Amino acid sequence: TAPPTSTPTTPKSTTPPSPPETLTTTTSPPSTTTTGTGSSTPTSTTSSTSSPTPTYTITLSTPGKSLACAVGCSLPVIALKLHEDSPCGLCGQNQCILIPLVLLLHSYYVHSASLSTIPVLTTTSGTTQTESFTTTSGTTSSSFITINATTTSTTIKTPPPGSTTTSGPTATSTAVTTTGSESWWLCNCTKVICIEDNIVQVIPIICNPPPKPTCANGLSPVPVIDEDGCCWHWECDCYCTGWGDPHYMTFDGLYYSYQGNCTYVLVEEINKKVDNFGVYIDNYHCDARDVVSCPRTLIVRHETQEVRLRTAQPNTLQVEVTVNNQLVALPYKKFGVSIYESGINRVVEIPELKMNVTYNGLSFSIRMPYSLFGNNTQGQCGTCNNNTADDCMLPNGNIAENCETMADHWQVVDPSKPQCSPGLVPTGSPSTTPTQPCKESSICELLLGSVFKPCHAFVQPEKYYAACVFDSCVLPNLDLECSSLQIYAATCADQGACIDWRKHTNGVCSHECPPGKEYRACGPIKEMTCKSRGQNDTSTKQVEGCFCPNGTMLYDSGVDVCVKTCGCVGVDMIPREFGERFTVDCQDCICLEGEHGIVCEPHECEQKKVTCDGEGFYEVQEVNPKDPCCPLFTCKCNTSMCTAKAPKCSLGFEVHSYIPSGQCCPVYQCVPKGVCVHENAEFLPNSSVFVDKCQNCICTNDVNISTQLNIISCERVPCNTYCQPGYELKPVKGECCGKCVQTKCIIHTADNSELILSPGDFKNDPHNNCTIYSCVDVHNQLIASTSEITCPAFNEESCKPGTISFLPNGCCKTCAPVDSRTPCSVRQRKDFIVYNGCRSVDRVELTECEGTCGTFSLYSAEANSMDHSCSCCRETRTTEKHVVLKCPGGHSMSHKYIYVESCSCQDTECRRPEPNELQNNEENDKASTLNRIKRAISLTSK
Repeated sequence: TAPPTSTPTTPKSTTPPSPPETLTTTTSPPSTTTTGTGSSTPTSTTSSTSSPTPTYTITLSTPGKSLACAVGCSLPVIALKLHEDSPCGLCGQNQCILIPLVLLLHSYYVHSASLSTIPVLTTTSGTTQTESFTTTSGTTSSSFITINATTTSTTIKTPPPGSTTTSGPTATSTAVTTTGSESWWLCNCTKVICIEDNIVQVIPIICNPPPKPTCANGLSPVPVIDEDGCCWHWECDCYCTGWGDPHYMTFDGLYYSYQGNCTYVLVEEINKKVDNFGVYIDNYHCDARDVVSCPRTLIVRHETQEVRLRTAQPNTLQVEVTVNNQLVALPYKKFGVSIYESGINRVVEIPELKMNVTYNGLSFSIRMPYSLFGNNTQGQCGTCNNNTADDCMLPNGNIAENCETMADHWQVVDPSKPQCSPGLVPTGSPSTTPTQPCKESSICELLLGSVFKPCHAFVQPEKYYAACVFDSCVLPNLDLECSSLQIYAATCADQGACIDWRKHTNGVCSHECPPGKEYRACGPIKEMTCKSRGQNDTSTKQVEGCFCPNGTMLYDSGVDVCVKTCGCVGVDMIPREFGERFTVDCQDCICLEGEHGIVCEPHECEQKKVTCDGEGFYEVQEVNPKDPCCPLFTCKCNTSMCTAKAPKCSLGFEVHSYIPSGQCCPVYQCVPKGVCVHENAEFLPNSSVFVDKCQNCICTNDVNISTQLNIISCERVPCNTYCQPGYELKPVKGECCGKCVQTKCIIHTADNSELILSPGDFKNDPHNNCTIYSCVDVHNQLIASTSEITCPAFNEESCKPGTISFLPNGCCKTCAPVDSRTPCSVRQRKDFIVYNGCRSVDRVELTECEGTCGTFSLYSAEANSMDHSCSCCRETRTTEKHVVLKCPGGHSMSHKYIYVESCSCQDTECRRPEPNELQNNEENDKASTLNRIKRAISLTSK
């Protein structure tokens, strides 16, 4: 809900009428006194209340009295007795002043020349005194008396033409009758009104301080002088601000954020009173996501001028100023517009409208007087009427639901932004809160803490804190939260509370000043200069910025140089003292005290002529390091003027020239370059020289004495003799070195190991006797093949225990059937012998013992235990034989093996094996089985 509407001026106050005051007339021989009654009833709306009306005594001096006070005039004379505490005691207290009407008229015209039109006063004429008086502005109360010139013996009349007084000095006058309600100022805040027929009212205006109102924007009201120039009243200035990305505070203190990136109306008049007046803002997207916007340019239009305050670099305090698209230097003053620097701000001031606009690149403020713009503003800054209810007003006069929606409707046509169309309005209001919660910057906490506490009583910080949190969350890397603290500090300073806050931000919001200046949080709005130091600056407000250090002052508002003494500053921007002589722009100057300041005359030089003789020489003018204004004339050499030409040297040689002492033109000769030459090409030392591909040649630093050229050294190209397994080095025609050529098959087994076979070889898989690899050479093409052995059906249950074994191929199993009995005998087979990776070239005849022997276990009644009988088939006679094995490296080795000649059944001990023996037996069985598998693989390879 909006706050109740209130007027921004002082509330009305009504004072009860004062009791009538009586003017007593006393008659005496030298004078005559009139008596009358008058009262004052201030029934108007006032800012200043009236005090009780004083008593005035109207006295007509007898001719010849008070001659020192009388002034001769052609008009009638009015005699007034001064009040005892009057400051105008010209002739002493309780004395009379004879004031000719011509002087009163003159006083009116002098005192009212600089004032607004005096309001018409309602009075009565005749012998009756007027009861009341009403001002048109409703801001003053007045007390008055009526001087009736027609009463009995105390009339104030115009003497007949040509008449003279009977005593005292003679005053000749012409009868003049003033009619109507003409008024003029007699003294400070004392008004005189001519009624008719020389009847005059004298009205002193008395003011009392008015009550202080409350402004909707939370700021302090300002005192404003009434039109009569005597009393004053309170008004709530129209004050609008914007900062950050961006946040707005309307004239009436309504806070909102808006992220549009077009150009918008900040302030325009509803009823146009000022020609071509308005303030506009150009926003742009200041983040990579195009989510939020920042102010870029502030535009102020007034009559024929358009002022643009543009941010030179984003997110900085660097601002450039143009007027009608032309850059201008500050201060600038023309056609009713004044532009100047005030601390960190650029200020556009229109004195006629009593308004100013400030901008510093991060924030702006607009201040306008309510008396000229109250209830007559529209735009994104709202309506200035001390009521927030209508701040979101649209161009058609309707009130929007929120100011974010309202702000869209104040677009203006900007040729530099074709994407913006004033007719298009977004369907939804832009979001002014972060989509995800975040931890605000610690800088924002300063607004609520002790740093800004002195200002909390003047300006509430909550809205600025909300803006700071929003900026730190949405744009955490731009330090935009500093703008919230900056605009809050500026508003505090405007209200009289100056805060030195930047030193508490750990350098995040620091402000760097140019050399020769220092930062101050509380400096003057207009810095004192040499030209303004004699003027009294009545402003008590302060602003932050860069100022001259203590002990110095600004030379001039347009010359940004700090000086210790007010002498002169020239185009070189160097301060000079009075009487100081210096040279600038080749002018000999002196700084003089007076209107002209710096007086200059051309700099004089002593010239020395030179003569340039010899081929190639010419005269040239050079800068004199001791005196830049006086050039030095010297002789320079230009070899292009020489007639001798450089010779053409052979390969490996270059032209060398030198200039003899005292001459300009060079002498040429061919000298070795220190390079090698081969087939019309030059080679630097240590660089490669290609002679043929079987040699590596290099240019050395050694020199051939006869040719004076460097020597080329060569050596044969080293060849690689190593080849990977399966490859052999073969010579290649036309090449210096052989090439590794594959001569064997390289087979990758199931366990990813490599198996290398020569053409015609075959081999079982080391881990699977049923898989056989082979290598075949077909038309110089090596082909590797893999074959699998398929075994016949095998049933272990039909085998005699202990007779299961592998076939010679090591893959398939065999055994002795249960119903058969094989006697112990020698069994022969042929197989390859493999030892340490080496294998016999051919299959070797091998023998082994195989067969069944009697073995039983019976119960013995005599022993009352089991009786065991054990025998096994074992060799009875063996011989040792030799075989040649071939190894993978290509070498051979001799190997001995055992050959069984005969076998028989032999008794052996029957006992139950211990657990460790059982384990050893199992391991032996596994080893035996593995050996049988190997033998089977060898047989299958065949």
